[in-house]
Amino acid sequence: MKKMLLIGVFFIIISASFNAIAHVPYFELKDFSEENPFIVRKMVTQSKAIYSWLENDGVNPCEDIDVYKLKVIRPMNMYLEIIVPVVDDIYEDFVPWYALVGPGLPIPSQYIPFELPEGYGAIVMENVEPGEPRLTFYEPFGGKSYYNGPIYKDKITERGTYYVYCWDPYEQGGDYTIVIGNLEIWGPLDIARALIYTPLIRLGLELHIN
Repeated sequence: MKKMLLIGVFFIIISASFNAIAHVPYFELKDFSEENPFIVRKMVTQSKAIYSWLENDGVNPCEDIDVYKLKVIRPMNMYLEIIVPVVDDIYEDFVPWYALVGPGLPIPSQYIPFELPEGYGAIVMENVEPGEPRLTFYEPFGGKSYYNGPIYKDKITERGTYYVYCWDPYEQGGDYTIVIGNLEIWGPLDIARALIYTPLIRLGLELHIN
């Protein structure tokens, strides 16, 4: 009983500290494509940081497009953000875009490198131009700095399946993190995931620069 109590206290302390500073981390271990999207299985509003990679070769425009799939079952506040790690000057010109794709959204005026499902529209979140200055911030959870990117924050009222598409229109390629949700909600499995992934992030093992 005493041991269980200590374990419970440990998880409460860890949960409280994560609650204040972090997203639940995920890694792109296999390419997130239209055929194999990252599926948001938990609450869309729960804050998740998916550490991902766009592998463009500079020959085939937008060769790598990452796809994230989520379900909206009731009106909700959608939060999306894309950030890029500051790694010396390697990613100074890496400015990926993303789009929220779903039912009832407008037809975008920008070019998008994928086809919209019938009855779907998209809201495209453009980044700055390569070379333009970007603000940075320090993220204590992973122990590194990131370039700010475009944030989407709005209420979604139409139920259905939505997608987030990420791509690099400038064919640079590189590491990025897509944040889905902004409510810091932690369960035991989320804490266990963070305990496993956090040391890897702090060591830079989520990056593809080597």
